Amino acid sequence: MKTAIYRLLVTLPLLTATSVTPARAQTPPDPPAQTFRSSVDVVSIQASVRDRRGRPMSSLTTADFEVRDNGQLRPILSLRADRQSPVSLAILVDMSGSMSVAAKMTMARQALDTLLSQLRDGQDEAALFTFDSTLHERQPFTTDLSRLKGALDQFQPFGSTSLYDATAATARRLADRSATHKAIVLLTDGVDTSSTMTAPEVSGLASSIDVPVYVVATVPPLDQVSMTEGIKRSVPSDGADLRDLAEWTGGQVAFASNLAETVAVAAHVLDELRQRYVLAIEAAGVYEWRRLEVRVKHPTAIVKTRSGYFGG
Repeated sequence: MKTAIYRLLVTLPLLTATSVTPARAQTPPDPPAQTFRSSVDVVSIQASVRDRRGRPMSSLTTADFEVRDNGQLRPILSLRADRQSPVSLAILVDMSGSMSVAAKMTMARQALDTLLSQLRDGQDEAALFTFDSTLHERQPFTTDLSRLKGALDQFQPFGSTSLYDATAATARRLADRSATHKAIVLLTDGVDTSSTMTAPEVSGLASSIDVPVYVVATVPPLDQVSMTEGIKRSVPSDGADLRDLAEWTGGQVAFASNLAETVAVAAHVLDELRQRYVLAIEAAGVYEWRRLEVRVKHPTAIVKTRSGYFGG
């Protein structure tokens, strides 16, 4: 992943919104110019905290958390935990040719409707994207969730699968959303055939802007084993797979092969997003990939969060 991250550093200014600082005019050597810091750049970290039984751990304070930035313990500037905060969800649906097999698209449409039913109309926002060899925006972000219902009915699967490229492009669309909790839900059969980016590169990008990726595999039960075994074989030589992409961004992979599983997965994703703590630390001033480690000082606590961010 380290090699891929540094490769991404070269292109990151093209991928995310950045500000350009004008060059400083030369200052006479005597007296020295004084500089003042008017603000602090912060890193926002969404963190899911559950016990070993999978139950959310509530009422935690800053004293319960420990955040390390490249191994160095960092003070926590703020901590938020608010189930009523808005959610911003980018729903990304695989419309490549492989999704035409069996009932994969039927399950994807079912998963979309179930996700929408878990959102709060007028408060939460969602956008719908589909992809084959390229990304297509079908519905921009809106709090009028009725705009997304049945939105997949008119489309049929076709073409190759640029899964990683589409995920990266969708993560960039989420970067400037103002919601406290935001995530990508990727509905797919898990086969990438034509991306130029790799799972580590996409994970680095998504992690840098704090966007967890939840991969929902809409495949029949008989395909679950073959998909699990085949993920590793379908990715580029960097050796990462969809599970790594999800875990490195603080998300996860789940299967939805029938209505019951689809409802359970959708409910879990939204519940986890709403339960997340949002921490802030001061950002490092060096332009480089910074590894993040977040732990809770409790023996049964299991923390899921992004793997790092870009400093500077």
